[in-house]
Amino acid sequence: MGRLWRIAGVLPAWCGVAWEALAPRAAGGAGRARVAQAVVRDAQRVLLCERRELRGWELPGGAVRPGERDEDAVVREVREETGLEVAVVRVVGRYERSGFRAHTAIVFECAVTGGAIATSRETPRVAWFDVAALPDTIFPWFRTPLDDALDGAAAPVAKRERQGVAAIVAGARIDLTTRWRG
Repeated sequence: MGRLWRIAGVLPAWCGVAWEALAPRAAGGAGRARVAQAVVRDAQRVLLCERRELRGWELPGGAVRPGERDEDAVVREVREETGLEVAVVRVVGRYERSGFRAHTAIVFECAVTGGAIATSRETPRVAWFDVAALPDTIFPWFRTPLDDALDGAAAPVAKRERQGVAAIVAGARIDLTTRWRG
């Protein structure tokens, strides 16, 4: 019964995600959302979060507030979502995403400076993963910047990505797989 209950949670979660993605367009929303995300590393591990609404592993991060620097936003978001204090090590890249949930993601590599792992209302699961054994349920739009960070290039990358039907289907598959596994 537990698995069926978790799967039943898909409909309200997916409706919420769709509303967030489509409502700004319908209301004539201005501009593209800007988010700051972190690849938090610790030796041979990387920190990932699972969100409450769309289940699957992703990088910690979130919206940059008006007037807030990207670096400050990523530090704040990591603390809110994971309980950890971090320092920015370098900029990994800028990812311009069009299509479903269009946004610009500024991704930073960060190092832990304090705190302790804690879940939050937004992120019910937070865990370290060995970089050689990452989970198969990382959303694809987080996998690219994670791979870029692990490659260790000195200069930040700039990429344009289209989140079309393939990304939506991949996200749905990951969400259902994660809910099924519990």
